[in-house]
Amino acid sequence: MLNVSADPEPHTNGAGTHHVADGALEAPRDLPVGGQAVLEGVMMRGVSTWAVAVRKPTEEELAGGELDPTLGAHGEIEIHTEPLESATRRHRILRLPLIRGVVALGESLKIGFKALGISANAQLPDDEEGKSQEIGGGTWAGTIVFAMLFAIGLFFLLPAGLTNIFRDDIPNSFTFLVIEKLIRISIFLAYIWLISRIRDLQRVFEYHGAEHKTISCYEAGLDLTPDNAQRFSRLHPRCGTSFLLIVMIVAIFVFAPLGKLDWQWLFISRVVGIPLVAGIAFEVIKWFGRNRTKSWARALMWPGLQLQRLTTREPDLAQLAVAIAALEAVLSVENPAEATEEEMVGMEVVA
Repeated sequence: MLNVSADPEPHTNGAGTHHVADGALEAPRDLPVGGQAVLEGVMMRGVSTWAVAVRKPTEEELAGGELDPTLGAHGEIEIHTEPLESATRRHRILRLPLIRGVVALGESLKIGFKALGISANAQLPDDEEGKSQEIGGGTWAGTIVFAMLFAIGLFFLLPAGLTNIFRDDIPNSFTFLVIEKLIRISIFLAYIWLISRIRDLQRVFEYHGAEHKTISCYEAGLDLTPDNAQRFSRLHPRCGTSFLLIVMIVAIFVFAPLGKLDWQWLFISRVVGIPLVAGIAFEVIKWFGRNRTKSWARALMWPGLQLQRLTTREPDLAQLAVAIAALEAVLSVENPAEATEEEMVGMEVVA
């Protein structure tokens, strides 16, 4: 662990180019840097390193026993860094298209949940003996399992189940598929809208915006300072929100050939097909990232970018300093801008 109280030193990758979009700056090129907003912090991932920076609460903010999530923490920044070696570098077969996406996303979930655990523990008050408290491993594992099952049930099994109730009244397989997908996308959009209204999550959305702005600032080659990062759009072509929307759309084409199935095979196919859907979506969003300046790509990315307006908020300079601290911790170990194609095969692309 490393504690810092000052802003990070400016860092530049020397690109020196950017252009204006919707009144905010937008980076014109794609670099192998991903990230994730966590509780009062940001996780940043490079090619061989990942780091999470978390703003710790002050004693005054913990006076009531726990941190108020609507007010947030305003203490020092704590940084946790770990090395990263993707399984795709050890096994050639895992580098194949589609397979590499499933592996990368699995590794991303593992890192993301660990980063969330670190950030959650950082917000806990010390115990009576002055020692740091931590969420138990069993409790955290149960939370992860529940989250995964909830997502599969809500976005894959529920739409299939609701459609299957009326399968005898649906004239053909195509109509069945269209109804199921409309239900799935509607549930997804409603879920995003609902969580965007939760007051306790507003600061997480602000850190999400800070993550995007910081990555864009780095991709544009400007010095990594809060003032520079603030000038960039809080929307990013490789955002996880956009990725999830792509997953919903890709699922339409993956499950289309299966037609109407008996309920047990319907549920099995939706669960078994998740890796294939995720693998294809991985390649699509990676493709979008590489072609972000082209008009056709921007048109296709537009719906996902608009959806990010629900899952991001404008951060303040202190939140941007946290995101920069996480990225600087990665850049102190490696230079993602100079990574080779082989090193980036299994690189997480979601920002």
